[in-house]
Amino acid sequence: MKAAKIAYKPVGLVLGAGGGLVASIVFKRVWKMLGHEEDAPEATDEERTWREILLAAALQGAVFAVVKAAVHRAGATATRNLTGTWPD
Repeated sequence: MKAAKIAYKPVGLVLGAGGGLVASIVFKRVWKMLGHEEDAPEATDEERTWREILLAAALQGAVFAVVKAAVHRAGATATRNLTGTWPD
């Protein structure tokens, strides 16, 4: 049982990195749909309002959190299905 949990650690790291890439792509598409722009505003963009900056940051955080949770949950479920053990 312990071996499955140890073996999941590198898998979890790879899933996290892949999830970050997926989240970045999803966020860019969502921002483009909502904002009709290619790129989200940077926090130091003088031409943007506080509202735009904070909305972009909140949306990006939400997208990243949802993708991260989905990817890690899928990885844990797959690990349990393969090994019979839920990784911690």
